[in-house]
Amino acid sequence: MSSKDKQKVIGEELDEAKVARFLEMQPVGDENADFHVLTKAYRGLPVDYFDQFLGLFTAQGRNINAADKQGRTLAQIAAEHGNQPGYIDVLKKHGAH
Repeated sequence: MSSKDKQKVIGEELDEAKVARFLEMQPVGDENADFHVLTKAYRGLPVDYFDQFLGLFTAQGRNINAADKQGRTLAQIAAEHGNQPGYIDVLKKHGAH
């Protein structure tokens, strides 16, 4: 299930190239680059496209269990949100724990 803010995607159709753009995002400061792009994609993509993104992300050998400065993975953060079970399922499907 997606919340209302997850259903809107800046008024444009998404394709693989647009989903892949999230992989190019760069962190500010010393934030972990893998955690940064995971978080941006989680916040910006509907769950089906997030699933597609994670396929591209893991195919590049990137770390789906990258952590923030507090040591939390995106799967842990998403679980705290509680209203995004589809995202947690997709993260686990791609190897998150």
